Amino acid sequence: MSTGWDPDAYLDLVLAEVPDYERVQAEVVEATRGRDAATILELGTGTGETARRLLEAHPDARLVGVDSSAEMLGAARGVLDPARVDLRLQALEDPLPPGPFPLVVGVFSVHHLRAEGKADLFARVARALAPGGRFVLADVVVPADPADVVTPMDEGYDFADSADDQLDWLRRGGLGASVAWAHRDLAVLVADKQA
Repeated sequence: MSTGWDPDAYLDLVLAEVPDYERVQAEVVEATRGRDAATILELGTGTGETARRLLEAHPDARLVGVDSSAEMLGAARGVLDPARVDLRLQALEDPLPPGPFPLVVGVFSVHHLRAEGKADLFARVARALAPGGRFVLADVVVPADPADVVTPMDEGYDFADSADDQLDWLRRGGLGASVAWAHRDLAVLVADKQA
């Protein structure tokens, strides 16, 4: 499995295409604070940028990260403490690692799935969450105002959906879901499993 992404240039590309990237990362970490996160499942680990921030915010946590790119996981292994991570080569459509997980996080990865794939993933995340667990999703969304579309999307590879549709799919999966932060065509959604 390979996406063809260049891990060395990836962060620069994302920073150029997503002006609010740092804000999104900060909002994701904030949405995980106060959670007892002994183990974190990350969907789409990429180069390890989000994982690094999550592990810094949760110093006692271990992280299980999945990604469909061997090159990206290789880059992540170079920046993450191997004693604190278990990185796995797999697609988001594959079965999730066995949980339960008190915290699941996906940042800029789920928009690669079509609507039905997102709904399916959210139902599987709901089953993988521990009682009282939280799913934090940060991604590109289709905004209400077309003038707010600022993030470039690649046709046939990127499939943004509205925040409202994604909240609906999360709720259908049995999670209490809300928008934690949104700006233009970006959103951070939080979905909690009942204790």
